[in-house]
Amino acid sequence: MTKILFICHGNICRSPMAEFIMKHLVAQAGRAKEFEIASAAVSTEEIGNDIYPPAKRMLASKNIPFTHRAARQMTRADYAYYDHIVCMDQSNLRWMRYITGLEPEQDIHSGSTDHKVSLMMAWAGKSRDVADPWYTGDFTKAYDDILEGCQGMLNQI
Repeated sequence: MTKILFICHGNICRSPMAEFIMKHLVAQAGRAKEFEIASAAVSTEEIGNDIYPPAKRMLASKNIPFTHRAARQMTRADYAYYDHIVCMDQSNLRWMRYITGLEPEQDIHSGSTDHKVSLMMAWAGKSRDVADPWYTGDFTKAYDDILEGCQGMLNQI
């Protein structure tokens, strides 16, 4: 079983969108039993909160099923448990390093799928972040980027 953890700042917008998009994609591919998929935050700001309403509306508009969930912060144990840790942006990557105690040169990459930690858009062959819709207000762009990254990931795993 391949275990994937998606990471964003608060675990209420991008990472839960990625979690449910990826769950939907693997189910459509008939591969749901091959994966365990979750999401977490690098901050403690939103712990316990459900998905942000505009993110829910975006998922619903694309017919992506989702459930109520509570935001949580990533732990060191998550690093050991998951096969793939996918960060939405460089800031998430820096905070993930702090939480796990990893040095910058340890197991961090932005394009290769040989290691555990990656950036979302690297799975789509791009070297940029998924912009945070909490700040941009552009949930469509975030959705499109996350979908592209998840599709790339599914095609490569």
